Amino acid sequence: MTINCKGKLIDLKQPKVMGILNVTPDSFYDGGKYNNESAILSQVETMLRDGATFIDIGGYSSRPNADNVSISEELYRVVPIIELILKRFPETLFSVDTFRSEVAVKSVEAGAALINDISAGKLDGSMLETIGKLGVPYIMMHMRGNPKTMQKQTDYEDLTKEVISYFAERIAAAHAQKINDIIIDPGFGFAKTIAQNYELLSQLDLLQILDKPLLAGISRKSMVYKTLNITSENSLNGTTALHMVALQKKAKLLRVHDVKEAVECISLYNQLNG
Repeated sequence: MTINCKGKLIDLKQPKVMGILNVTPDSFYDGGKYNNESAILSQVETMLRDGATFIDIGGYSSRPNADNVSISEELYRVVPIIELILKRFPETLFSVDTFRSEVAVKSVEAGAALINDISAGKLDGSMLETIGKLGVPYIMMHMRGNPKTMQKQTDYEDLTKEVISYFAERIAAAHAQKINDIIIDPGFGFAKTIAQNYELLSQLDLLQILDKPLLAGISRKSMVYKTLNITSENSLNGTTALHMVALQKKAKLLRVHDVKEAVECISLYNQLNG
């Protein structure tokens, strides 16, 4: 269960952490927080020191009802940040959170190692072909519709079965484009109610039938803070509790805002499981 990132093999048999670096002004948790070079470099240094294997950078907020961002604006937000950070921390493995093939190309040219697509290629018909040509690992997520419409598309007869079926089709489409290194993300919070998020989490290990590493993106989401009747700022404890559940359900990659706590969670999980 390895993926090839810029010639470096990353073994996902042992769970890893992906630190989130949002450079969007409207992200649900840390929007606008990292809006200057000093703040960005400081945050990346902290995440790498705390044990992040990957840094995930996004220039288009995918929160519900997020505003549209032009391709040029997304590129303006993302590419210079990749270049800035790689000058200071040249070994950083960047994942770029985008559903646009043009942004994927420019990001990889700037030094990104992976592409993280919330739409699994469904919002850009050129994405899978592009990833195949780029030869980079691809994270595909389950979602219906787009960020503006997804929360109106939560009608499932059998959620987990339908998610598995969705991925089976998208993985086959990716393999047809010679994409070999694939990570699947069930898309907590995307076209799912809070109850459905917990249903999916409780059955997350069933996705192992797809034989691909699982990414869990739970960090500080509404499934945590709305359940606890708190704010996202106060949801670290709840996030960590659900991270342990995700690990027990065979997640191999945690996408998080708080790297240190996630790494500690993995260390305890490893100790628990010998």
